[in-house]
Amino acid sequence: MSSAEIATVVKMLETLPEATQQQVVERVREYIADLRDEADWDAAFARTQPRLMAAARQAKQDIAAGRARPMTPDQL
Repeated sequence: MSSAEIATVVKMLETLPEATQQQVVERVREYIADLRDEADWDAAFARTQPRLMAAARQAKQDIAAGRARPMTPDQL
Protein backbone atom coordinates (compact mmCIF):
# COMPACT_ATOMS: atom_id res chain seq x y z
CA MET A 1 0.00 0.00 0.00
CA SER A 2 1.37 3.38 -0.91
CA SER A 3 1.71 6.34 1.42
CA ALA A 4 -1.07 8.07 -0.51
CA GLU A 5 -3.43 5.16 0.11
CA ILE A 6 -2.59 5.15 3.80
CA ALA A 7 -3.15 8.91 3.98
CA THR A 8 -6.54 8.46 2.32
CA VAL A 9 -7.56 5.83 4.85
CA VAL A 10 -6.41 8.05 7.72
CA LYS A 11 -8.44 10.97 6.33
CA MET A 12 -11.49 8.73 6.04
CA LEU A 13 -10.97 7.52 9.58
CA GLU A 14 -10.70 11.09 10.88
CA THR A 15 -14.21 11.84 9.56
CA LEU A 16 -15.69 9.25 11.92
CA PRO A 17 -16.74 9.90 15.50
CA GLU A 18 -14.03 9.21 18.11
CA ALA A 19 -15.70 6.06 19.44
CA THR A 20 -16.00 4.64 15.93
CA GLN A 21 -12.38 5.51 15.22
CA GLN A 22 -11.37 3.50 18.28
CA GLN A 23 -13.44 0.54 17.10
CA VAL A 24 -11.82 0.65 13.67
CA VAL A 25 -8.35 0.90 15.16
CA GLU A 26 -9.00 -2.08 17.44
CA ARG A 27 -10.28 -4.18 14.54
CA VAL A 28 -7.29 -3.25 12.40
CA ARG A 29 -4.94 -4.22 15.25
CA GLU A 30 -6.71 -7.57 15.61
CA TYR A 31 -6.57 -8.12 11.86
CA ILE A 32 -2.86 -7.36 11.74
CA ALA A 33 -2.24 -9.68 14.70
CA ASP A 34 -4.14 -12.44 12.87
CA LEU A 35 -2.07 -11.87 9.73
CA ARG A 36 1.14 -12.11 11.76
CA ASP A 37 -0.06 -15.29 13.47
CA GLU A 38 -0.90 -16.80 10.11
CA ALA A 39 2.52 -15.84 8.71
CA ASP A 40 4.20 -17.38 11.78
CA TRP A 41 2.19 -20.57 11.31
CA ASP A 42 3.09 -20.74 7.63
CA ALA A 43 6.78 -20.26 8.44
CA ALA A 44 6.70 -22.92 11.16
CA PHE A 45 4.92 -25.35 8.85
CA ALA A 46 7.44 -24.70 6.07
CA ARG A 47 10.31 -25.43 8.47
CA THR A 48 8.79 -28.78 9.47
CA GLN A 49 7.66 -29.80 5.98
CA PRO A 50 10.79 -31.87 5.18
CA ARG A 51 10.46 -33.84 8.44
CA LEU A 52 6.74 -34.40 7.84
CA MET A 53 7.45 -35.69 4.34
CA ALA A 54 10.17 -38.02 5.67
CA ALA A 55 7.82 -39.34 8.36
CA ALA A 56 5.11 -39.96 5.76
CA ARG A 57 7.55 -41.83 3.52
CA GLN A 58 8.70 -43.92 6.47
CA ALA A 59 5.11 -44.72 7.42
CA LYS A 60 4.36 -45.85 3.87
CA GLN A 61 7.44 -48.05 3.89
CA ASP A 62 6.49 -49.53 7.26
CA ILE A 63 2.97 -50.29 6.04
CA ALA A 64 4.28 -51.87 2.83
CA ALA A 65 6.77 -53.99 4.79
CA GLY A 66 4.11 -55.13 7.26
CA ARG A 67 5.76 -53.38 10.22
CA ALA A 68 2.68 -51.27 10.89
CA ARG A 69 -0.87 -52.13 11.83
CA PRO A 70 -4.06 -50.08 11.87
CA MET A 71 -4.95 -48.24 15.08
CA THR A 72 -8.36 -47.65 16.53
CA PRO A 73 -9.32 -44.33 18.08
CA ASP A 74 -9.10 -45.98 21.51
CA GLN A 75 -5.40 -46.59 20.95
CA LEU A 76 -4.59 -42.92 20.37
